[in-house]
Amino acid sequence: MSVAMLTLGCARNDVDSEELAGRLAADGFTLVEDPEDADTVVVNTCGFVDAAKKDSIDTLLAASDLKETGRPQAVVAVGCLAERYGEQLADSLPEADAVLGFDDYGDIAGRLRAIVAGERPHPHTPRDRRLLLPISPAERQGVEAPVAGASGTRTRLDSGPMAPLKLANGCDRRCTFCAIPMFRGSFVSRRPSEVLDEARWLAGEGVKELFLVSENSTSYGKDLGDLRLLETLLPELTAIDGIERVRVSYLQPAETRPGLIEAIATTPGVAPYFDLSFQHASATVLRRMRRFGDPESFLGLLDRARALAPRAGVRSNVIVGFPGETEEEFATLCDFLVAARMDVTGVFGYSDEDGTEAESFDGKLDEDEIAARVNHLNDLVAELNAQRATERIGEEVVVLVEDAHPEDGVPGEVEGRAAHQGPEVDGTTRVLDAGAVVGDLVAAVVVDTDGVDLIARAHVAAGAEGDR
Repeated sequence: MSVAMLTLGCARNDVDSEELAGRLAADGFTLVEDPEDADTVVVNTCGFVDAAKKDSIDTLLAASDLKETGRPQAVVAVGCLAERYGEQLADSLPEADAVLGFDDYGDIAGRLRAIVAGERPHPHTPRDRRLLLPISPAERQGVEAPVAGASGTRTRLDSGPMAPLKLANGCDRRCTFCAIPMFRGSFVSRRPSEVLDEARWLAGEGVKELFLVSENSTSYGKDLGDLRLLETLLPELTAIDGIERVRVSYLQPAETRPGLIEAIATTPGVAPYFDLSFQHASATVLRRMRRFGDPESFLGLLDRARALAPRAGVRSNVIVGFPGETEEEFATLCDFLVAARMDVTGVFGYSDEDGTEAESFDGKLDEDEIAARVNHLNDLVAELNAQRATERIGEEVVVLVEDAHPEDGVPGEVEGRAAHQGPEVDGTTRVLDAGAVVGDLVAAVVVDTDGVDLIARAHVAAGAEGDR
């Protein structure tokens, strides 16, 4: 029986899909890339924001249409949207043959075979997965963790030289705007031995860059009794034969300790890259979000990172129009972004998320006002990020080649990412006169920019230290 995996959402979902694919392949399924060639199509959905939910539903509908014209016999929804809404999603989307929750992942092959045979399993009833483990992280040691997602055998679905590697599942924070902990569960770290074993396997699969992902990487190790575990894990990962670069994602500013800043900024082979989830800069808005910080502390954090790694990459996301956000608080955010000089900033307009605390807050802004603030900030961010890219002209960078045949390119031109550019969301670097292939590291000098994207010219053989 053949199966196609379609994945939406974040890099954590990419890992879940590859773990599901690994389970299916180990149980006799043939993995195919094109859903038209599959007996069953599994859509790993995203349930984060409205746009992502819509994309997931559209993908499920498009896959279901193939049952009328092609080979697919069943379309199955898994992932965050399926876990979060369960029966509600199944009722509103009868085109899907089944809606499976995270607890179905352990026997995903059996579930798919039964569905193709005509069974229609009852969709799971959503529950608050935070309640499945002790509140105290220390008390979770030795407890069988019902984590959100598959674990174990993994099969790569992408042959590129970068691969996400999951550090942990879930989140213990209680941000008032975020529903993720409810359906992803409490924070559970993977043991270092498990992370290292998977990293070695990925290196054997040709991976050159490990992208460490979780809901909150700064919490890694706290439930294993060592909050500084990430600092000791990073050099072990970079020492793996074949791994040229390790990148850490999703740092909580309030939890980003000096030792972790130093480890990311100075460990050979670790990209000096800070993916900091600021969300806002006004202290009063952050308190309503149940987060902590202010412009001074955030800028101080950036100063510490740049003192150790002057060329460090910095990205963040911010929410505009949070309930009660005044013009003065919005101006504080704008002023902070001007001072922060980040490489990339994602801007999101606030919208209510089912079951969150902020859904019940007073002071909701008019949708038109939120849209106006989003547009204003997007224009500002576009200018600031382009300026930051321009500041990098003349810098030496080391580019991991991910495409040796750009559509509008010329012979010898390649495209990839420098150390300050994270996968998919941070722009790319086009290298002229490289003469390289996918997976190579090319040393180059930045000669021009195109928005946040860089244009560089290759000059000498590469070494991973060139980005520091």
